Amino acid sequence: MNLLTSAVAGLTAGGAYALLGVCAIFTYRLVAVVNFTGAAIGASGAFVLVVLTEAGFPLWPAVLAGLVVGTLVGMAVGFIMTTWFAEANASTKAAVTVALLVGMIAIGLRLIGGQHPRPFPELFPGSAFRLAGVEVTIASVLTIGLAVAFTLLADRFLNHTRTGLHLRALSERPMAAELIGVRVKFLSILVWAVTGTFTTFALMIIAPQRSPNFLALSLLVVPALAAALIGLFRSFWLALAGGILIGVIEGMTSTFEGLSQYRSAVPFLVILAVLLWSQREARWDEAR
Repeated sequence: MNLLTSAVAGLTAGGAYALLGVCAIFTYRLVAVVNFTGAAIGASGAFVLVVLTEAGFPLWPAVLAGLVVGTLVGMAVGFIMTTWFAEANASTKAAVTVALLVGMIAIGLRLIGGQHPRPFPELFPGSAFRLAGVEVTIASVLTIGLAVAFTLLADRFLNHTRTGLHLRALSERPMAAELIGVRVKFLSILVWAVTGTFTTFALMIIAPQRSPNFLALSLLVVPALAAALIGLFRSFWLALAGGILIGVIEGMTSTFEGLSQYRSAVPFLVILAVLLWSQREARWDEAR
């Protein structure tokens, strides 16, 4: 029963990981960037929520303000990437987002006041229903529902809309897309804005259950990229399942006294396992 309780408790984090992972694939497939700033963008908006509520603002106007800030920060990162690095190769773009991540963490820690946890308000407290005698929280249902909804919308948008086709062309041949009249810069920044909004909301929900400081929330990019790797940066649905699975495994790990302090290593182990699995054919051919 303790194992089941811990597994269910990990669903909230799993839903957030899944959403962040799907957003990472969405960004990669549409603008060809492995984005290391996703969680930091969300953390920026989430901490605006904290600052405003501490100052006495009503909860939901503060949530809206946080979402706006997260969206604007996402657009700012998108503007940098599309203005100066649109024609750069994938490795350079990834390195730029790592540099931006470091800068955003430094600025965030300076503005928020170090790594000390801040009290995050619970947006959706309470239990949704019972599963095998275990309470499933509203936050768990909402994060997983949000991840599934974004996955459905992303898959539908990418494969069944004209704009989605334009964005796929933008990812594969940005210069050619611009020559045929696709609004490359506008659509690219729009992608960053959308992912900024969703990641901000996900972090607002999950933050009360984490160590709520800017650094810890920004580093949730690790499980997000682990989920994206499970989907091989192509499949939204595999990333969705992978993110939820990582959250559940983390939750189950917390029940074992000797392992609970290492549960944050689970995403790194997943990344290592996926990378080794992806190299299996090359190693097999070399062995033959």
